[in-house]
Amino acid sequence: MSELATATEIHRLFDADNHYWETSDAFTRHRDPKFAERGVQLREIDGLLRYVVDGVPIEVLPGPADVHPRPLPGAFLDFFQGGTSRDVFESRFTERPADHPDWFERDARLRVMDTQGLDYTWLFPSQGVVVEPYLHSDLDATIECYRAFNRWLEEQWGFAYQDRIFAVPYITMCDPDATLRELTWCLDRGARVVNIRCGAAVTRAGNRSPADPMFDRFWGLAAESGIVVAVHDGEDSTYTKIYELMGEAWGEPHMGGIAPGDTDTMGQSSTFSGLIKNRVVHDFAYVLVAHRLFERFPTLKVSFVEFGGAWVPSLLRSLDYLAHGGGFTSSPRDQFIEHCWVAPFVEENIQELARLLPVERILFGSDWPHGEGFPVPKDFLANVAGFTPDEQRRIMYDNARELTFPR
Repeated sequence: MSELATATEIHRLFDADNHYWETSDAFTRHRDPKFAERGVQLREIDGLLRYVVDGVPIEVLPGPADVHPRPLPGAFLDFFQGGTSRDVFESRFTERPADHPDWFERDARLRVMDTQGLDYTWLFPSQGVVVEPYLHSDLDATIECYRAFNRWLEEQWGFAYQDRIFAVPYITMCDPDATLRELTWCLDRGARVVNIRCGAAVTRAGNRSPADPMFDRFWGLAAESGIVVAVHDGEDSTYTKIYELMGEAWGEPHMGGIAPGDTDTMGQSSTFSGLIKNRVVHDFAYVLVAHRLFERFPTLKVSFVEFGGAWVPSLLRSLDYLAHGGGFTSSPRDQFIEHCWVAPFVEENIQELARLLPVERILFGSDWPHGEGFPVPKDFLANVAGFTPDEQRRIMYDNARELTFPR
């Protein structure tokens, strides 16, 4: 390798995984009044404002971030790297939202970006990426929830604010017509990236592949416009039966007090959650290729954000097996590499990922201001120290900029 760059030599940064925290009215400010008792509602429970669906609180979410303490950026990084205890993890839920207008307001965020040395950022939901599966019992309410959410997002942040902050609208794939309408609306207002849920599309006709031809008008418009379709980690319910099947296959019901699913260990709601977490994104990416999405839309661009890169080796091997069946216009592995970008976790070895994916397909994402990300986005520079200056610039800036500002 040629001479390596230092942090001070990388002058431009494009963070492809920043977040805002949703305000209390994010799902309701623009909601059609006829859905006031459907979809996401706000209810005070034990003195705290909580998100409720069908009368049941969404337990995985504390509630609106402007009324609930949130963690400091990077507060949990040591925990997720295995260096601290759960007690330390929980003790850091102490930061007052009112002290951080940059988590909620775009001009305040721009000022912070300037101090951080960030030129641009993709801005994803924090709680919006989690809510959708809890709404699937009422698909009309699901569609309305995210229609309203995107109007809040465009008003609160803008889809291309000062051509620096690119807030990412969330599009549910519950209905092909509504999906197309929402993408059209987002494009008309300058969106450069849209987010869809990782998992099978839950529709009135049942679960469908995201690459099912019923969605071809959506994908066709995405390809024609050049917009990036981002798949960001969130919540999925379509694999619940897989958890149950694995539990039955391995005798989980007979392991009371022993199996991780019966403990209070963070991140272990099921013994098999560690297997399924990567399995969902692996399978999602696999079906995009296997169901010939990229053959139908050869200019399509898809990014995978906050899933890390540990699933990529297995995916590429699976795509090689898929190729043995023949019939593809080009190698399934090559199709994934041509059309897909991956943002590795902040704690991962990026050089290992670069042995499988060209640096042109690797994105820098800090997950700021979340607790499991870096305290400061540019801390990510340490992760690319082993690359050449040109490779570092491509990961830290060029790739996301070229996706966002296509020629």
